[in-house]
Amino acid sequence: MTGSAPAPAAPPVAEPPATAADGAAATSLAPTSRGLWRRARWYLAVLAALLIGAAAVSALGQDRRYPPLDPRSYDRDGAHAVVALLERQGLKAEFTTDPATAAAGPDTLVLPEPDLLDPAQLRAVAAARHRRLVLVAPGPAALTALAPGIRLSDDAGGLPYASVRSTPPECALTEAVRAGSAQQGGMLYTSGSRGTGCYPRAHGYPLVVLPAGDGDRDVVVLGSGTFLHNGELAKDGDAALALGLLGSQPRLTWHLPDYSAPLPEGARTKSFGDFLPSGWHWAGYQLAVAAVLAALWRGRRLGPVVSENLPVVVRAAETTEGRARLYRRAKARGRAAEALRGATAHRLAPALGVPLQAGAPDPDALCVALADRLSERPAGDVRALLYGPPPTDDAALLRLADDLDALERQVRNP
Repeated sequence: MTGSAPAPAAPPVAEPPATAADGAAATSLAPTSRGLWRRARWYLAVLAALLIGAAAVSALGQDRRYPPLDPRSYDRDGAHAVVALLERQGLKAEFTTDPATAAAGPDTLVLPEPDLLDPAQLRAVAAARHRRLVLVAPGPAALTALAPGIRLSDDAGGLPYASVRSTPPECALTEAVRAGSAQQGGMLYTSGSRGTGCYPRAHGYPLVVLPAGDGDRDVVVLGSGTFLHNGELAKDGDAALALGLLGSQPRLTWHLPDYSAPLPEGARTKSFGDFLPSGWHWAGYQLAVAAVLAALWRGRRLGPVVSENLPVVVRAAETTEGRARLYRRAKARGRAAEALRGATAHRLAPALGVPLQAGAPDPDALCVALADRLSERPAGDVRALLYGPPPTDDAALLRLADDLDALERQVRNP
């Protein structure tokens, strides 16, 4: 296809604009409905998959979700399994949203979020005669009201918190000795003079039992309720420890915190920074300053803009051959024919004295000038050659190139 086609002069000339008089049909590069469907079907498939996924996630998200350590939850962080085990042993479990109104007596009251109680509720719980009171990760206010004598282990080298892992009991508490090693950690506390600390970590205890003044009641302080989760009961002695701490009385009352209620005055929720040692904050600041200094040291300095010549100059013939190969691979015979016809018309117009308008000669003026120069050729043949329909195959494209080459030779060398 490229052997007999004349190489257009560089730079490439502008293609002639299509007019109504041309009557040229759409080229082979014009998009068809089938081509548009082939291009768009994958995007439509991805969009449909995203819509189906969003609908599925929305439908699945309608199920009821419970907070961690909720006795109604079957999730890994729920506590339904331990309550079910206690009920299987004959213990009666009750749930309440207001611990101040829970019936006291021979029962165990579990407060998974004691810091969410206001001072009046804390005083009411302290005044009630619950046989056992279980506090999960209480703060200073809850400890002062419900477990006087126990405090956070903030003097243990700045480590009031320990990661949860398997830990031996190392204490004389019956429930802990029977259970053995358990998944313990979280907040660390000091046992005080009358309390019993178990599962020591650093200089504190994640489990402390404090007997009340009359000897018939006690308070159990837990640094973390992880060992009560559904997904943790099967590890070590977690199940035995949970049943021992919560099943000592015939009735269990479990408080369901209201997480949407405002916090009591002067209380605040625990943030991630509360569980970090104080020295880690200064280490973080030092690392940030070091990162900034390293960025300034290793940062790239931008100099002035430097002009650079093109490393390779491509000849016009190579450009023409490369474009012809692309046309042939895409079967763009109409596009190749337009390029050949446009280049021929652009070269013939100055030789015939036809002015160029917007980079291309007027078709009617060019055809009239060609008819005057080549009086032996019919005017219709010249117009069909320059502005006719696109060729239907490669052989027709080669004949068109030869005919255009012959027409240009006849004009220049009559």
